[in-house]
Amino acid sequence: MEPFHFPEGLVSLQAAWLDTYTAPAKAPAGIGSTPLRRRLIALPCRLDAHPHRTASGSAHGTWAELRRQARTHGWATAA
Repeated sequence: MEPFHFPEGLVSLQAAWLDTYTAPAKAPAGIGSTPLRRRLIALPCRLDAHPHRTASGSAHGTWAELRRQARTHGWATAA
């Protein structure tokens, strides 16, 4: 079965959330984490409010598939 393809903007938002979620583990000790926590609050709101997620009658796919595509997107942009 062909995987569901999400809009680029939605995949980018999810990739940003994944990067932000793992950033505190990569940051040196003593660096303030307030901006990261604020971003972790804001990004899910933007994900939920994305037009693809809010459109009625559209096939939304699954969150797991979105995360998989976001991880792939992150690896592709890092290379």
